[in-house]
Amino acid sequence: MDQTFMKEKKILPLVLSMALPMIISMAVNSLYNIIDSFFVAKVSENAMTALSLVYPIQNLVNSIAVGFGVGINAVVAFHLGAGEMQNADRATTYGLFLSFIHGLILTVFSIFGMPYFVKMFTTDTDVINLAVMYSTIVFSFSTIVNVGIAFEKIFQAVGRMNVSMISMICGCVTNIILDPIMIFGLGPFPAMGIQGAALATGIGQTVTLIIYFIFCFASPIQAKFRISLLKPGKRLLKKLYSIGVPAMLNMALPSLLITALNGILSEFSGSYVLVLGVYYKLQTFIYLTANGLIQGIRPIIGYNYGAGEHKRVKQIYNTALLLSAIIMALGTALSWIMPSTLFGMFTANPATLKLGVTALNKISIGFIVSAVSVTSSGALEGLGKGLPSLWISLFRYIIIIIPAAFVFSRFFGAVGVWISFPFAEFVTAVFAYFIYHKASRRI
Repeated sequence: MDQTFMKEKKILPLVLSMALPMIISMAVNSLYNIIDSFFVAKVSENAMTALSLVYPIQNLVNSIAVGFGVGINAVVAFHLGAGEMQNADRATTYGLFLSFIHGLILTVFSIFGMPYFVKMFTTDTDVINLAVMYSTIVFSFSTIVNVGIAFEKIFQAVGRMNVSMISMICGCVTNIILDPIMIFGLGPFPAMGIQGAALATGIGQTVTLIIYFIFCFASPIQAKFRISLLKPGKRLLKKLYSIGVPAMLNMALPSLLITALNGILSEFSGSYVLVLGVYYKLQTFIYLTANGLIQGIRPIIGYNYGAGEHKRVKQIYNTALLLSAIIMALGTALSWIMPSTLFGMFTANPATLKLGVTALNKISIGFIVSAVSVTSSGALEGLGKGLPSLWISLFRYIIIIIPAAFVFSRFFGAVGVWISFPFAEFVTAVFAYFIYHKASRRI
């Protein structure tokens, strides 16, 4: 497939054609996360709490996979834009191999470390047992997740966004169908409870990877895996990890944030921990949709950067910023129009529901302005500037939100934690604007 359309097609149609498949993919992906939690919540409130406690580590595993995938995507797209086909193949080969190794390591550490992690936040043996049962199964698929995401980023780098969309939708739909069957027991399947939810997730992830394999054989892409290219190459490794590691840390920071906020909120009530977990499930629908847009622009920014089309890079950024703000505005509207309906999917407890509505109303104030930091981080990754992107996220999650949450909670109770979110988004937007424009002056 010829990738020259990335530097020839008009900006808005180009961004939409690349982003829409990923926006749809991310929307479906977030929907499956919500539905997964919806069914788990029907098992028991303890099961939902267990899911909330596992989520930071689950997000960490995915973050490492996606972060390194961003590195693969940027390097492959750059070499394609520069016409360096063999280097694109080498980046593809190294990326897939290293993703496999990452997956094996994460499987071991996640499964064996989870019991100790969960016990940091609760002494409830039922919650601990449920969390361990869920995590043991779901983390057994970590290698499949890492390799699958590597394929996703490679297909995106060559402009095959539709393949990513089809693969992700197939995996998500599989998960959605299997969730009620395996959780509650339908037909020949026994009721497996929270373990059924974990197994359904793993099978869905496996289906996604299988679809990528099918497309690789049926319609080969320009960037190819060639084992003959798997030779020591410090320069390529440095390039992959110089982008990938900051992106990993960038993606993993929400896990650290959630862990820290769980510690603050647990001082007030375990219900607030549940509320935070539910919020992060709900906000995936908004932020993953925006992330779909960012995934769409990364390869075209990288390609145009490699091709020396610097003016187009700036135009792509501005277009993405506007579209991202529109997505966030829709998320804000939903949060204010139907907060009870959204939170009511996960709890029937009136007291918990009231806490959830308050949280969503407060946090959503910062959604629209967060478009600046989200778009800037993604654009910088597309340029191969992983460190400035990381600085934006560090500022947002660590330097601002956690200290603000701690201080505000001393004055306003648990509500202070929710207030810290919009506060951080407004401050970070200013910081992100200057960081991006300072870094982009050098292109």
